[in-house]
Amino acid sequence: MYSCKTHSVGDALLNDKHVDDIVTKDTGVEIHSDALLGKRVLLAITGGIAAVESIRLARELRRHQADLTVIMSHEATKIITPLAVSWGSDTIVNEGWSGEMSQLEKFDIVLIAPATRNTISKHIHGIMDSPIMMALSASRGRGAKLCFVPSMHTDLFDDPVTSNHLQLLNKEGSHVILNNIDEGKLKQPDSVSIVAEVCHITNSDPQSKTVAITLGANRAPIDAVRAIQNASSGRTGWIIAEYLHRMGHKVICIAGKTSAPPSFNLPEIRRDGTPDGMLELCRKTAENESPEVWIHAAAVLDYYSEAEDGKKPSGADNWQIDLSPGPKHIAELSDLVTESIRIGFKLESSVDVDTLLQRARNQIERYGVDAVVANIMEEMNDPEKIRARIVHSNGQVEEIQDDSSLTKAIHRIISTD
Repeated sequence: MYSCKTHSVGDALLNDKHVDDIVTKDTGVEIHSDALLGKRVLLAITGGIAAVESIRLARELRRHQADLTVIMSHEATKIITPLAVSWGSDTIVNEGWSGEMSQLEKFDIVLIAPATRNTISKHIHGIMDSPIMMALSASRGRGAKLCFVPSMHTDLFDDPVTSNHLQLLNKEGSHVILNNIDEGKLKQPDSVSIVAEVCHITNSDPQSKTVAITLGANRAPIDAVRAIQNASSGRTGWIIAEYLHRMGHKVICIAGKTSAPPSFNLPEIRRDGTPDGMLELCRKTAENESPEVWIHAAAVLDYYSEAEDGKKPSGADNWQIDLSPGPKHIAELSDLVTESIRIGFKLESSVDVDTLLQRARNQIERYGVDAVVANIMEEMNDPEKIRARIVHSNGQVEEIQDDSSLTKAIHRIISTD
């Protein structure tokens, strides 16, 4: 039986004069989203070597505003100290049995990271010999969400018993986050990826929607080695896609050419950088999966030409290229997405606000979209300016100050029944 122990940063000030340099550092984090705001999350740390990642994991949970409780197994404390985890989580770390029995409290999700083979086996067979195992049993009993992040050597992972245990976890409704095998080990994914999935699992419910979002630039060849391309990094599209994924929606990214990467591997990314190829991907997605929401954030190439055969020789005379207008993706998809919520994007340069808003209203009238995110290029990356304006089909105009406000506003639109 473990002794009753809890550790916090405050305790360290009283008990260990050598940790002053640690505990006086700022334990705050930069808030990235509200995906776990109001959600009670139990982080259960067991005795795998990946326990060394617990500080990063705890801080990432806090970046999304989780109400965090932490329990460590006795073996985990041999790998990383409770004091260090307390610093990262900014809360008391429960190390053993106590009269408060915090492990029996109600949680929205229990994250077991790392989840050792021993812990998984005990959970499957109902063994309850530690506060962590009691927490898992109680949470399973009340139907709470459980998320296991296995970490072990490949020979243990390849044991058929392990595969059977993971199947039993899935059968009972628990979630398992797996990483690729690397250096002969099943390693724990990075903290951003884990917490993104925790957010998604926590927020998924029957009201969650399937969302298709186009993003990035289009590129069209003009000969065998040259091309014309819109100026778009894909950054805004990734930010929107990531937020909606964290909020529990199934997000399908239809991506063109991007220079900005997503911060984690989104489950559904389909790529084609050509205007016609992207449109075909959209058609197939609409026909096969019928998304309830379409967000058209891609910079679709409005004008392009047929590519010349081979490579035009360098040093030749002026090259006259005849650009023709391409199909408007929003218009081409209209008949396939009549029941969907649709959000368009309008980017203008060197125009006044009234002109921008009128062109956004024209898009709503012409294509029947529910809202348009309207940007003036010279303003959108200036922190002193308005980030965007959302023009709604009812005439309302919403001023957006930053990326966070933009993602929340889009989430409100698609969450409207």
